[in-house]
Amino acid sequence: MSEMFQVLIVEDDFRVADITRQFVEKVAGFSVINVVKTGEETLKYLTSPNTLPDLILLDVYIPDVDGLELFWKIRSDYYHIDLIMMTAAKEVSTIEETLQGGIFDYIVKPVEFSRFKQTLERYRHQKSILASRDEMEQEEIDQLTGAAKTLEGDVVATGDLPKGIDRITLDKIKQIMKENGEKGLTAVQVGKEVGASRSTARRYLEYMVSVKEVKAEQKYGDVGRPERRYFLL
Repeated sequence: MSEMFQVLIVEDDFRVADITRQFVEKVAGFSVINVVKTGEETLKYLTSPNTLPDLILLDVYIPDVDGLELFWKIRSDYYHIDLIMMTAAKEVSTIEETLQGGIFDYIVKPVEFSRFKQTLERYRHQKSILASRDEMEQEEIDQLTGAAKTLEGDVVATGDLPKGIDRITLDKIKQIMKENGEKGLTAVQVGKEVGASRSTARRYLEYMVSVKEVKAEQKYGDVGRPERRYFLL
């Protein structure tokens, strides 16, 4: 995906803000457009001629703001901007209120990069799916919202998909094949595109072969070794 999501960081601790900036810039497709320390600075930036962010990383504890006042101000005046809470606040009342306000995620400090990266990648994928659809079926909505996951975190097979085939991952691979499938791709190449292992990519590709969405051919690479390449039908 070529789109770059612009991120505004609202954090009064400069050390935490710097770490957060580094975290954002490690994830493909995201760029920090500014870091602000107070509610006043936040609103000044949002009302200026500057480019508005796609996503705001917001702390609850802002020095010149009472509670979630800034959160609701942003949500009210800039409802199209997505919000992720990154805070030390663990009070259920705060969590519940921000969930009611439509946050994308709530991450408790100290933030682990793996958890943070997972959230941004999920955000990027959700935006990609929504941008590519005019309508969605219930099954696709369930996958998007996480309603199709079990308590153990395993994806539930939906519709006629076999166990081990996730609709969202399958859709990503279908899109990759639409963009590149005429010249053929290997499982390694597809895996790199979706951030999965070769064996996982091969499982999805072989499923697509079985339902006649792609075909597989044995080709010989530069060093003479055979490789299985997949082509869009």
